[in-house]
Amino acid sequence: MTKKMKNITLLWSFFLLLFVQISQAQENLNDYLKIAATNNPELKAMFSDYMVAMQQVPKVGALPDPTFAFGYFIQPVETRLGPQKATFNLAQSFPWFGSLGAKKDVASEMAKAKYEVFENTKSNIFFEIKTAYYNYYFIEKAIDITKKNIEILEVFKRLSLVKIEAGNASIVDELRVELELNDLENQLALFLDSKDVLQVTFNNLLNRNEFDEIVVPELLWQDEIPLNELTMLDSIYASNHHLKSIDHKLTAFLNQETAAKKEGLPKFTVGFNYVIVGENPMSVDPNNGNDAMMFPQIGVSIPLYRKKYKAMIAEAQYMQEAETARKEDQENTLSTIYQNTYKDFSDGNRRIHLNQKQAEIAKKVLDILITSYSTNSTDFEEVLRIERQLLKYELEHQKAIIDKNVAVAFVNYLLGN
Repeated sequence: MTKKMKNITLLWSFFLLLFVQISQAQENLNDYLKIAATNNPELKAMFSDYMVAMQQVPKVGALPDPTFAFGYFIQPVETRLGPQKATFNLAQSFPWFGSLGAKKDVASEMAKAKYEVFENTKSNIFFEIKTAYYNYYFIEKAIDITKKNIEILEVFKRLSLVKIEAGNASIVDELRVELELNDLENQLALFLDSKDVLQVTFNNLLNRNEFDEIVVPELLWQDEIPLNELTMLDSIYASNHHLKSIDHKLTAFLNQETAAKKEGLPKFTVGFNYVIVGENPMSVDPNNGNDAMMFPQIGVSIPLYRKKYKAMIAEAQYMQEAETARKEDQENTLSTIYQNTYKDFSDGNRRIHLNQKQAEIAKKVLDILITSYSTNSTDFEEVLRIERQLLKYELEHQKAIIDKNVAVAFVNYLLGN
């Protein structure tokens, strides 16, 4: 096998290993999302709220309870068949046709609105988990990059000591390195403290032990927005859980208007009476002493006072207007938020390439300056300045990847994913 073929084989092996690592890392994140969907207490609370709303559907769709009455005659009422001693009455009320169905539709749509609130909460928690995961990855990389830069400065320090002993450099060079080292060690300590905070934050979102291990990849993948700008906005309008919740509320208030109109129509009552009759010793009627049942009993409730029914109808209509305006406002807000998020995505994409290129250039310049400093009296201040720039570009490169992925995660939240 030629040397060129070996290099190609090694390159393919590297990319294959990188692909496997990224796939495993994405699986780890998906596993964390599944844990949160099961364990997160806020999600559990929101789902219980939805189940509470669902229980309203059979309640409002049921007929009123039947009424039962018993009467006892202290002074029996004498009839030709015998004295009436007691009476029983059973009655059932019925609202106007379709009233119960309209009320059930109202409760059902309000329950669906609650479900969309639950789904929106879940999408938001998933976004928070992804953001915490990406930030934890950044802290891990920042710690690693800072440690490597401390190692580089330690090399500078030893090199400056050699030159000082040889009389080719000033003690100031060593002191400058000490200043840089102190700053980096302080920054490293801050990163380590931030790592603990992010670890606790992430694990709390999953409702598990605060210091459980978080597995992050060696190299974070870069997510992309799959659709173009205008198509994506249409998809957000169609699938955003907040907008869906408003749609269900709007439908509920349309049904509430129907229910209010039917509420102003007559209601019916059907029932029967049963009278217990004693024997009349003076009667020769063959039905003497037989109980009497009178059926049916029909009643009508006439809604004469119309103001309250008109108010109920107007209330439902104003609620529809409010939800319509709220939906329009939410769509405007989503449009603005999406434009800002897309800007952040594009900016992150640009900064990834810029800082990667700048870091490569700074590394070459630093190598040249170190070589030059070791052989002559090149200004050591320039060496330290380029080293600081290299650290900055390496950190900014990782931060740009995080910002880009967070922007994509937020777009997925807007899409209800």
